[in-house]
Amino acid sequence: MSSEARMNKTSYIKRFSYAASDTAGQLVFCVISFYILKFYTDVYGIPVAIAGTILLFARFTDALDAPIWGIVFDKTRSRWGKSRPWFLWLCFPFAAFGVLTFLTPQLGNSVKTFVVPFTSLHINYTNNALYAAVTYIVCSVLYTGINTPVTSILSALTPDPRERVTLTCFRMFGSKLGVLFVNLTAMKLVQFFGQGDDRKGFMIVMPFYATGTVLLYLFAFRNLEEVVHEKKQSLPLADSFRAIKRNWPWIIIFVSSLMFWIAFIARVSVAPYFFEYTLGRKDLVPTAFALDFISLVTAFGLPFFCRWTSKRNVWIFGLLGMVIGQLIEYFGIQNNLSVPWIMFGWAFGFLASGMAMAMPFSVLSDSVDYGEWKTGIRAAGFLTAIGAAFCLKAGAGLGGALPAWIMDAHGYVANVSQTAASLHGIEIAFIWLPALGFGLAILPVLFYKKYELLEPRIHAELDARRAQVSK
Repeated sequence: MSSEARMNKTSYIKRFSYAASDTAGQLVFCVISFYILKFYTDVYGIPVAIAGTILLFARFTDALDAPIWGIVFDKTRSRWGKSRPWFLWLCFPFAAFGVLTFLTPQLGNSVKTFVVPFTSLHINYTNNALYAAVTYIVCSVLYTGINTPVTSILSALTPDPRERVTLTCFRMFGSKLGVLFVNLTAMKLVQFFGQGDDRKGFMIVMPFYATGTVLLYLFAFRNLEEVVHEKKQSLPLADSFRAIKRNWPWIIIFVSSLMFWIAFIARVSVAPYFFEYTLGRKDLVPTAFALDFISLVTAFGLPFFCRWTSKRNVWIFGLLGMVIGQLIEYFGIQNNLSVPWIMFGWAFGFLASGMAMAMPFSVLSDSVDYGEWKTGIRAAGFLTAIGAAFCLKAGAGLGGALPAWIMDAHGYVANVSQTAASLHGIEIAFIWLPALGFGLAILPVLFYKKYELLEPRIHAELDARRAQVSK
């Protein structure tokens, strides 16, 4: 190992603190991502079409809040740096709205219609749905605010691209640990405390997760010192948008990530319906979600895989593996609803997701470097807010709304035996919608290698520029 590599290597306390920053978010957001649609329809009693509309409408707010947050991050000046202080400032509000999102006040469930001014658009809603929409949207906005720094701080923790891959592996470990913990405990705790009343169960359980969220964010805040500093200048608004112009690596990441998250969230959102109504095995839901943890096998293999072949190839292998997983599940459905085959395909998809999910987070920092090299503008907050947080949340919304609409179109009714038509709708949303999304996510990645080959030149020239400025 060269002296420069040793100097850029991060400590284990920093690595585990970076992992903790994503565990913290998952303790609340994993419950939302995996269970919110089922919670709305089968616990809160919101019609499935309206629930899907809530998830989609929340994504319109992301079109505004993601770039706004990014601009705020790039203008942040504090004694703790640009990204780090947001863990301290937003952990309490985010945790609070995570709890409020899973409360079920009975404000009225009769359907009303709102006509959008100056249009002929009619939106159906209920008072319960309105409460759900407001709490979900605010929680989602706060999640952008606290999750984006987890990505944007990466380029400030070390200038070494390989060390960034290592840190990304630790982040994935933290993320999957949070997902595993939630999926092994959430519904069991809801059942234990609710004693058959899931509304009461969620009301009691969510504050426990929210407390863990706050403590872990504070731990990350304490230890994640920013060591890569940029010029202390206020970034004009126009420059933030200029950082995207002709930044083709970032555009590739954005398009592929958006498709991936739509597919991934659709897959996990429909899973509870599939296991309960299609397989008749509701008991398998916690086990199925806990299998997400095996994605760490491939996530922790990223440094080795990226030495063995290109980042582009690793990324493609991950996405292709998820398509294959969906096809294996379909094979199981066609073979008399074979539980072993379905679970094998489900697990195979999660195994591949370790690569497919981690690579965009790793290369996003490289796209920030590319933008700085190309334009002289380093807009880490803006690029990561849209390239990571927006894609995740837009995927969460569309990945929840599209299956809900598909199921509604096929006649889904909560908490009753489903018709053949509604079971077919669940199958489409569970198998083919995710398969299509993962397949589309591969297409832009095919063009990434050209920019990956530029990385050594980009880092050398940026180092030279920064050395010149520091003189």
